Amino acid sequence: MSTKVGERVWRGIAASPGVAHGPALVLGKPSELVIPKQHLPEASLAAQVQRFQEAMAATRAEILAVQKRVNETLGSQEAGIFDAHLLVLEDPVLIEEVHRTIWEQKVTAEFAFDQVTQKYIKALDSVAPEFLRERAADMRDVARRVLHHLLGRPDGPTLAHLAKPCILVAHDLTPSQTALLDRKNVLALATDTGSHTSHAAILARSMGIPAVVGLGDTSSLLHDDADLLVDGINGLVIQNPTDQTLFQYGQLVRRKATFEEHLRELRDLPAVTLDGARVILSANIEHPDDTEAVLKAGAEGIGLFRTEFLFISRDRLPDEEEQYQAYRQVAAAVKPASVVIRTLDLGGDKFVAHVPVPPEVNPFLGWRAIRFCLQQKDLFCAQIRAILRASAEGNVKMMFPMISGLEELMQALALVEECKAQLAARHIPFDPNIEVGAMIEIPSAALAADSLARRVKFFSLGTNDLIQYTLAVDRLNEKIAHLYEPTHPAVLRLIKLTAEAAHRHGLWVGVCGEMAGDPVMVPLLLGLGVTELSMVPSQVLRVKHLIRRIKLTEAKELAEFALNCESGTEILARAQALLKEKAPDLVENSN
Repeated sequence: MSTKVGERVWRGIAASPGVAHGPALVLGKPSELVIPKQHLPEASLAAQVQRFQEAMAATRAEILAVQKRVNETLGSQEAGIFDAHLLVLEDPVLIEEVHRTIWEQKVTAEFAFDQVTQKYIKALDSVAPEFLRERAADMRDVARRVLHHLLGRPDGPTLAHLAKPCILVAHDLTPSQTALLDRKNVLALATDTGSHTSHAAILARSMGIPAVVGLGDTSSLLHDDADLLVDGINGLVIQNPTDQTLFQYGQLVRRKATFEEHLRELRDLPAVTLDGARVILSANIEHPDDTEAVLKAGAEGIGLFRTEFLFISRDRLPDEEEQYQAYRQVAAAVKPASVVIRTLDLGGDKFVAHVPVPPEVNPFLGWRAIRFCLQQKDLFCAQIRAILRASAEGNVKMMFPMISGLEELMQALALVEECKAQLAARHIPFDPNIEVGAMIEIPSAALAADSLARRVKFFSLGTNDLIQYTLAVDRLNEKIAHLYEPTHPAVLRLIKLTAEAAHRHGLWVGVCGEMAGDPVMVPLLLGLGVTELSMVPSQVLRVKHLIRRIKLTEAKELAEFALNCESGTEILARAQALLKEKAPDLVENSN
């Protein structure tokens, strides 16, 4: 790359792919809100509590409006980012502490709220795991909104309507700022802070806006209208790019556009290997409105319909009828292709305010998913009946998350039979032969797959949790994230065990974790015996492109090598080499 006089390059983290060229719009670092401590007479404290409650309610309404807009424009997965913001506003411990501070210290609502939230933010900022620091960013975003309501001040410059196309340069962007960006005029983002997994980065990727984050102090060194090129593929921001630099990037953009056009031509073609092996490619969704993206991507149905959206950040729990309407809507939209509905997977990092969940030392190993449902039978049976009613469409399948062994599975299947009998007694139609499957996410389930396979119709491997539980690694903890290794020999052998058990009993076996949408991993999964892959809709065409360029025999050779190899690093290198050989354009145009 040219570095002639005048051209300056900053290196950051590639957060959202793409290349953009244009003038900079630099946002200054937001000023800290300084809130003086004022002692108030006791008679005025009730009014301060009321002011606090009104500010919290106004902020909640704002965030719900942002969430609704994101859901409509980007989808439910991105809208789910704001669940964390709503949880802050609904946190009874935080609210009680603010109330207590107002009464005990006899101070204003804004001082009490700022004092309490700053304590939490500092505690979260000081811990190692990236996802907890992201929670600090969420709390900081919410706290600033609440304080602006309490202080009666506007919340900074609006980015929803900009006068001209620009590259937005900032110290940081909150999720709510990013969600409301003027997408017509924001060509790219460049921020001093952030990571690839930050909420602003996730939203930028969903919007298709190139972004580079983690640039250090770049925003303080640039000025409005500076000539910038943002390379969101390699994580570069280039000031005053030379003609040679612009030419090279122009070539890159043209190659990417040509490749994207080729992918669109694959939409209605089957995913068949060069030696005739048929692979089913389906999509993961979180909301009924996501079906449009599924159909547009050319997916063959839905391999994972997460149902938590109906339960989280709601004023009330959904009843059976509301659930039925949501499930039926999805089934009708994708007919004749199938939809696999996963029963409720609450717990871990997902909670509902209406069901008291006691604090747990390790919630990911605690009361969650099928364990939670089997102890909340009224809630669980209402969902099972709703799914059964939707199965009258003829294309619905049901699966249980986090099955650890035969006893849990048998209890869940018994409840399905009870619910079938209840519907039959009321002459409500359903598919009596609905396929019921189990998610394999825990090593014990993979090791017991032969027993489980005798009782279900299919397996779906949740590889994210399977890797986490097999290796005892929290991939969001940056100190040990390098140990989160999808190609670890132990993980691959568990996948192979599961696939073999499925095939012995005539079951199909799919993968609905991130491995399914990773082109590097796809040949390995096929070679291990997986027959269906379900992924985010945006990855379907890329995976289809790859499958149509390889042979199943080559995938089996890769899997055979992996099963006899002791090094996950060597397995990964072999998988990457196969991808580069068979589909080099996927490597060059990777997301």
